[in-house]
Amino acid sequence: MYSLPHYQEKDPEKILAFMRRYPFGMLMAVDSEAKPVATQLPFLIKEREGQWYLCAHIMKGTDHHRALLQNHEVLVVFTGPHSYVSASWYSQQQQASTWNYMSVHARGTLRFLDEKDLLLMLDELTTHFENNPDSPSSYAKLSVEYVNRLTRAIVAFEISIQSMDFIAKLSQNRDQASYENIIRQLAMGDADAQAVSKEMQARKDQLFPL
Repeated sequence: MYSLPHYQEKDPEKILAFMRRYPFGMLMAVDSEAKPVATQLPFLIKEREGQWYLCAHIMKGTDHHRALLQNHEVLVVFTGPHSYVSASWYSQQQQASTWNYMSVHARGTLRFLDEKDLLLMLDELTTHFENNPDSPSSYAKLSVEYVNRLTRAIVAFEISIQSMDFIAKLSQNRDQASYENIIRQLAMGDADAQAVSKEMQARKDQLFPL
């Protein structure tokens, strides 16, 4: 992880808020032969007795499922908006260009859950992301036959989070004129660039107090 001090976010509440805002994380592990595996999954973030957990489910019989049966230590990466930043936007332009981004790396230990917990999780996941109690696709409206077929193919798990690192690489190392010009240039870009611009704008007064 590119973890220079001026890019680090230490506030746990900001880290958790970011993960909830961008819950589609990349689950990574290695198998018994140290071969890497990765799967993108939507996660629920839960807390019990002061311990934070990431909850999701995965298809059985895949290379990733088999790897997780062998090695329970995992990394989940959550990413937000990101954008190219041209050095031509700096006050001193003869420098390397870069990329601005935000990312959380959550490390922990995975534990598979039983079928009862899987059903509860499917209900929770659907309710949370559907965000509509009247949706025809809500868990309560799925047929028993469909749910039975589905649950035979997937398994639920939770990850007990041991550490979380949040990097917000947003040109904090630039002078004020360069920083403000980067904001202006990104504001004219695509949706990701505009989101990065807004995030930088929100941090400007903290970086360059009046």
